[in-house]
Amino acid sequence: MRVVALVDDLMDRSRLAAALPGVEFASSVDACRGAETVVDDLGRHAEAVAAARAVAPDAWLVAFGSHVDEATLEAARAAGADRVLPRSRFFRDPAEAMTGPEGGGPEVGGDRT
Repeated sequence: MRVVALVDDLMDRSRLAAALPGVEFASSVDACRGAETVVDDLGRHAEAVAAARAVAPDAWLVAFGSHVDEATLEAARAAGADRVLPRSRFFRDPAEAMTGPEGGGPEVGGDRT
């Protein structure tokens, strides 16, 4: 599975690389083309959710952000993210966030949690 992460923070990148071997880090939404899963750090790429959905319409799109920034979390849901998580919950188990609502893999529509 090709996973592309729009994540700039070096500590977050190292945590993702440990949890998701082979993850590709990108600074441009165009790099998401052809990805099966896209991870978006809303703290730095909140505006990228809709664009990532446009270039990777069939990808499982997971976004994470600050639990206190409810407006950004909700905007990510509205822009097409399949799963939206507070950053603490996302980093508790990044690999689990890559699965669909029943743990059976990405599903179109997702649980939008």
